[in-house]
This record gives sequence, structure tokens and C-alpha cells, in this order.
Amino acid sequence: MQGLFSYASIICDRPFEIGDFVVLGDDAGTIEHIGIKTTRLKRLSGEQLVISNTELVSARVRNFKQMESRRIAFSIGVIYETDRQKLTEIPAIIRKIIEPIEDVLLERAHFLSLGDFSLNYESVYHVQTSDYLRYTDIQQEINFKLMDAFAEHGLEFAYPTQALQIQTGGNPEGLAPNLATPATHRNP
Repeated sequence: MQGLFSYASIICDRPFEIGDFVVLGDDAGTIEHIGIKTTRLKRLSGEQLVISNTELVSARVRNFKQMESRRIAFSIGVIYETDRQKLTEIPAIIRKIIEPIEDVLLERAHFLSLGDFSLNYESVYHVQTSDYLRYTDIQQEINFKLMDAFAEHGLEFAYPTQALQIQTGGNPEGLAPNLATPATHRNP
């Protein structure tokens, strides 16, 4: 009886329909069939996932069919040795790259934080379509153009680094002892 009630709930409420792309917890895919007891989902990796309607009615379902745009936030980091003048130019470089791209609205580009090994910038833009492939094409285009612009402006992307400081003990000046000086021996 519970299964029939769950089926009626799915049919009446229509949280998804056949052909919708949905995310259910760790699973994602396209709805292929809605039956009286179960719903079948075609996962991105190709296999079919069969879920009981009772489980579906109580699950949090993210349906991407109604999505009209995607909000994308991405970060980049530059090395701490970057000249301050160049640091102030980076948001304009990012804007110059993103603003002309078709189907994209730039929300912002800012120097956001001082990281452990990088000076971090965050940019946010909206892709005016729900098409995931279009979004990945746009982000790829942005990444290539950022690499080109950074090379042109002499900017370096940061990567995790550590500095190791070695101090010798017993030497207040921090100098290594002169090993070339011969030791003196006393004979009794």
C-alpha cells in the first residue's frame, strides 16, 4: 500500500518526469521510467539504478530540468612575489576575458584572500543555459585565456610550496662553523 501511495505522490506532485536529469544523494542520472513500485534512473556511468518509489518520496531530489542558468564560482592563486601593481590588474584581466563570452554574465572578480601559499582571486559568473557541456566549454575557454593572459603579463599561478629555514645550534650569528680550521690537540 505504501508503494502505491508513493507512486500516486510522484504522479500528482511531479517532482520529476521521464527525461529529467536528477541528483539523489550520491547518485545522478536521467529518469527513464516511473513505475508503480520503482523508478529507473540511467546513471552518467551508463548503468541503470532502480529505486523504490517509497525511498524516492522521502529523499531529497535535485531536478535540473527547471534550471535556466548556472552560477559558477572559481578561484585562482598567484604567487606572493607578484608585484602589487600587477595584483591590482588581475580583476580587470579576468573581466576582459569573461565579459565578451556569449551566454555569460560576469558577476564579480576580486582579490579575495591571502592563502597559505598563494594570493587568491575569486570570480563568479552565470552561464545563461542549463547545458552542462556549454558550461564546461566556457570554463575551458576561460582557463586557456587566463593562461595566455598571465603569460603575457608576466604573472605566475601559485602551487603548494613550503620554505624550510635551517638554523645551526650554538652559533649566535647563524653561521656554519668553519670546518676547514684544524682542531688542536694537547699532549699530556
